Amino acid sequence: MQHVLKLGRIIDLYALDARLNQLVADVPPGGSKDRFRPQVMDILKETMAAGRREAEAMLRADGSGLTCAMRLSGQMDGIISALFRYATRHVYPSDNPSSGERIAVVAVGGYGRGTLAPGSDIDLLFLLPWKQTPWGEQVIEFILYMLWDLGLKVGHATRSLDDSIRMAKSDITVRTAILEARLILGDAGVFETLKTRFDLEVVKGTGTEFIHAKLTERDQRHSRQGESRYLVEPNIKESKGGLRDLQTLFWISKYYYRVHTGQELVAAGVFQQDEYVRFKKAEDFLWAVRCHMHFHTGKAEERLSFDIQREIAHRLGYRETPGMSAVERFMKHYFLVAKDVGDLTRILCSALEEVQAKDVPGLNRIFSSFSRRRKKIAGHPDFVIEHHRINIADDQAFARDPVNLIRLFHLVDRLGLEFHPDAMRAVTRSLRLIGPDMRNDPEANRLFIEIMASENNAELSLRRMNEAGVLGRFVPEFGRIVAMMQFNMYHHYTVDEHLLRCIGVLSGIEKGTIAKDHPLAAILLPSLKSERKLLYIALFIHDIAKGQPEDHSIAGAAIARKLCPRFGLSLGETETVAWLVEEHLTMSMVAQSRDLNDRKTILDFAEKVQTLDRLKMLLVLTVCDIRAVGPGVWNGWKGQLLRTLFYETEIFLTGGFSELPRKERTDHARQTLANALTSWSAEERTKLAALHYQNYLLTVSLDDQIRHAEFIRTADRSGRKLDTMVKTHAFEGITEITVLAPDHPRLLSIIAGACAAAGANIVDAQIFTTMDGRALDTILISREFDMDEDETRRAKSVSRMIEDGLSGKVRMPDMLAKRAKPRRGSHTFRIEPRVDINNTLSNKFTVIEIEGLDRPGLLSEITASISALNLDIASAHVTTFGEKVIDVFYVTDLTGAKINAPQRQSAITKKLTALFPAALSAASDLKVLTQ
Repeated sequence: MQHVLKLGRIIDLYALDARLNQLVADVPPGGSKDRFRPQVMDILKETMAAGRREAEAMLRADGSGLTCAMRLSGQMDGIISALFRYATRHVYPSDNPSSGERIAVVAVGGYGRGTLAPGSDIDLLFLLPWKQTPWGEQVIEFILYMLWDLGLKVGHATRSLDDSIRMAKSDITVRTAILEARLILGDAGVFETLKTRFDLEVVKGTGTEFIHAKLTERDQRHSRQGESRYLVEPNIKESKGGLRDLQTLFWISKYYYRVHTGQELVAAGVFQQDEYVRFKKAEDFLWAVRCHMHFHTGKAEERLSFDIQREIAHRLGYRETPGMSAVERFMKHYFLVAKDVGDLTRILCSALEEVQAKDVPGLNRIFSSFSRRRKKIAGHPDFVIEHHRINIADDQAFARDPVNLIRLFHLVDRLGLEFHPDAMRAVTRSLRLIGPDMRNDPEANRLFIEIMASENNAELSLRRMNEAGVLGRFVPEFGRIVAMMQFNMYHHYTVDEHLLRCIGVLSGIEKGTIAKDHPLAAILLPSLKSERKLLYIALFIHDIAKGQPEDHSIAGAAIARKLCPRFGLSLGETETVAWLVEEHLTMSMVAQSRDLNDRKTILDFAEKVQTLDRLKMLLVLTVCDIRAVGPGVWNGWKGQLLRTLFYETEIFLTGGFSELPRKERTDHARQTLANALTSWSAEERTKLAALHYQNYLLTVSLDDQIRHAEFIRTADRSGRKLDTMVKTHAFEGITEITVLAPDHPRLLSIIAGACAAAGANIVDAQIFTTMDGRALDTILISREFDMDEDETRRAKSVSRMIEDGLSGKVRMPDMLAKRAKPRRGSHTFRIEPRVDINNTLSNKFTVIEIEGLDRPGLLSEITASISALNLDIASAHVTTFGEKVIDVFYVTDLTGAKINAPQRQSAITKKLTALFPAALSAASDLKVLTQ
């Protein structure tokens, strides 16, 4: 009781007992007191709610998550104690209890540690000396039903001493729960017997078995949550580096070293004092985040999603700084804490290895015995091999030559061995040796670049350097982006994790493991042998300036010019890397948001690239960059766009671009189409070939022209004025829907609305008009199903919805309102809308680029507004980056001319910007919030 009061008086146990006793004060002996159950429930609810309000207020005031968790645990102890006393004194009194009518109410699991989050489960063990009695069953049932009626999630078991020991021997979950057992109230003798028997009959001699089970359980959990601890929406409890990992550390320590507190691990030599301080800080921070999450959401929310990150950052007191928002600063702190948890795990595993005499499968280490057999490494006297792992020869290896901090990772990569855990622990404690002299050491930089461009496993080596803290110290510019996240739905990982994954993607393409997904990059890489090192360095650097106020591409190029000479690159090589860094987004943006059939697009891009080697390197870098953003970001359609842009630009750079006048090329294309329709009559061929305008004939492939011709002829013969055709593209990951319909200004708007209502995501649209006044529009939507049969059925369903919308069978606003759901993040993210009108990107069209917060039906609204502005859309290109959309339209006025008048451009900008009122309002709110 004193323990509860000492932590902040969120519950007064004496007052609670007094109120419950007062309820039954006037009931004569032998009278039924169970009729006061509703009043008891009211008192408990009031007490619990008041206590939680107080706990939340105290958490906001003192910021201690661990203390908050202890306060809430203490409050729950009080409520359960009051219930037990009320039940045994007033509801089911036993004046002369038998020896079998003894109950110990025991907290187990997380609750057993004396910590609870607001939404945590309450794990209870009702411990009996022997088998259950009718009286005990009544008391336990009363307590459980009252706790359930309080809205608590209660995990419970009623077991005898013998049953508890028997189950602990066979069930690792039960064993872990009892390991954390803590007596709340009841028969202390029974509980002490459990502890003694558990220690002697279960724990003794089973340390290796328990470690193996818990680490296997941890690895499975990591696999479910995502192997990286740098996922930008982590599970605070279950993800790598989260609370469960800390708890696993303590479980293993407590079980193996037979300790009861974390401080005892210092005495046992497992942790140094500063490492134990890191343990406590990590635990306190993670508990603070978790408790705030539960308080804010009103439920047991464990996923630190974008929807709540901003509020949690605000609760924890983070503020905005130049280049980083408050939420990004908070999440960086979170990921650094997760990294600390990884360091502590590695240190504990090292200590365990030293004291064990057997293999521990699951520690991911190989040690068949622990005799200190050592093998020297030729030419490297500071290192030895112990049981297939590289270790330092003595404690002064790094002090003698700080370059050894890089050389260790180089040797591990070259020899294909593992690190000895002692070596990794020594690395962590020697980071202060990495200073300016070592950073500028030619040998250190040579070794580092060889690691980065290794043909073995560069990503793994760099990740280990990063985990150990070496990478951020050796390249301080990289250290600034370690654990940095970007608050958007597009990037799945922290910046440093993304860069390391880029290295892994390039290595995977080189080795052929993912070459089939990136055929062009795989073909190009062998021709870039002399530039191979430059590609790896460019990938390592390309996002290194994220978080700075200026454009990260320009700032990154400046960093490249500073770092590359240090890395041993020549002036020319340095400029190549700097150019790649500065232009690393260019090819992706041109491919996804420009009309690749427009000659001016290719000319402008070729002028920027200038050489074929640069084009090849930029293609490979772009592929790796997009692929490493996160699962599902790369798809075949993006690959197809990049390949198209590459091949079109290659033709220009190698002098193969046709200089024939457009009229001659058009006439040739028209005749080629007519000649290809071999099974048609001469009249039909001539009529069909004359149906298309110049733009169609010069931009659509002959195969597609033939397919469209058959489609149009079939529709005409059946008398269908409105028709659709579906074609799936498995490798590109898109499905093509071709629409033939009478042309009218709102056609694309209705098509886009129908797709939105059907949940189909449009990625591109090509709009053509035939000579007889019909529209032949091709819409590309993201593929949803793996099997062509399933995808075809789904696409035909979308097509029917398009036909219903165009034929007037359904009103598009009604369909959208019924089917479209708000996109996740619509109330979380703030994107200032932007409308840019450009007449230099195309010789024939005005290009309108619209950027803003995405939502269902947005494309339909935009195209409707463009039509209302009396503009003709020639092509539309839709690019989505998480919650942000960039829609690009190639348009003319109704006479086919560009939009040049400033007043007209201003009117277009104003009308399109007005489609994002919510975003403008949210942006204003954000300014107020962060001032």
